Formats: sequence, C-alpha cells, structure tokens
Amino acid sequence: MAHDSALREQLVQLLRGGHAHAVFDDAIRDIPLDRIGVRPTGAPYSAWELLEHMRIAQNDILEFSRSAEYVSPQWPEGYWPKSPAPERESQWNDSVIAFRRDLGAFEAMIQDPSQDLNRKFPWGDGQTLLREALLIADHNSYHLGQLVLVRRLLGAWEK
Repeated sequence: MAHDSALREQLVQLLRGGHAHAVFDDAIRDIPLDRIGVRPTGAPYSAWELLEHMRIAQNDILEFSRSAEYVSPQWPEGYWPKSPAPERESQWNDSVIAFRRDLGAFEAMIQDPSQDLNRKFPWGDGQTLLREALLIADHNSYHLGQLVLVRRLLGAWEK
C-alpha cells in the first residue's frame, strides 16, 4: 500500500503531537514527583490520574486493534487509577515507560504497509486502524491539555 505512505506518516506525526497540541514528553518532563498526586483546587484530576488514564486507554485501543480475543476494562472504573496518587513514586516512571512503549507499538502498526488502514476489523463495531489512530490522537491531545492545565495550577509549568 505504497499509495498511502504519506497518510501513514501524517498519522504518526499526529500521534506524537507537537503541531496543534503539547508533546507528551514536554507535558511530563520535570514534573515534581511530590505533586503528581495533588488535585489542584477546582480540578477533578491529578497529574497521576491523567497519566494513568491516558496509558490505560491507549493500551486498550492498541490491544483492541491487535486481537479479537482482547477484553477491554470495565467502563469507567477500569480506565482510571483508584486514587489520585500512586502508591509508589516508581509507578509514575513505569506508567511513562508503558505509555511510550504502547505508542511506539501502535506507530509500528500504522507504519506497517501490510496493515490496511481502512479495513474493518473482523471484531468490534466497524472500527478500522485509521479510526483507532485518530481516536488515540484525539484522546491523548485532550488529556495532555488537561495535564498541562493541572501543572499550571500546581505552579509546575514553566513554558
């Protein structure tokens, strides 16, 4: 499918961000670990809750796109951490690593010319790889904006 290589490249750029919204690495860089579990006044989420929600949702979309055997978490509780703060600070780094790994895996699917972007999965309700790529980009950009806002409210955003 060489005819859609430009589309594939544009999708990868969209997934990585940086054109119309924040880049993941900028949004999480140098966030003070003592503030990741703080919900600022008026904000419904902490940085930890947003990061973990993004990781869980992105992984859900990745695994759904890979296999009919995959079972999604229960909505909505399965898509959010149980508390505003991680039990251990190391969970923040683990979540960041997992987010990047899953995004890389999804980008590899998009870049694989044997993957038809427009073919409906034999499972689901008519989803395609193209639709799932747009869903990840949309969902991540929305929550990255929230993460930046939380950081601003915490006085932890210097851009």
